[in-house]
Amino acid sequence: MKTRAAVAWKVDQPLSIEEVDLEGPRAGEVLVEIKATGICHTDLYTLSGADSEGLFP
Repeated sequence: MKTRAAVAWKVDQPLSIEEVDLEGPRAGEVLVEIKATGICHTDLYTLSGADSEGLFP
């Protein structure tokens, strides 16, 4: 299944909107269609590099 994702590759760099491949739902799981999403202040904190628990590829 293909979808678009905002990917953070490096600290203090813009998010990259990319098409990614995801596995479909497995037995006992459901697929939920998301109509909208947003970036919260915690996301911005992690993207800044200040969050010691923030992980980047």
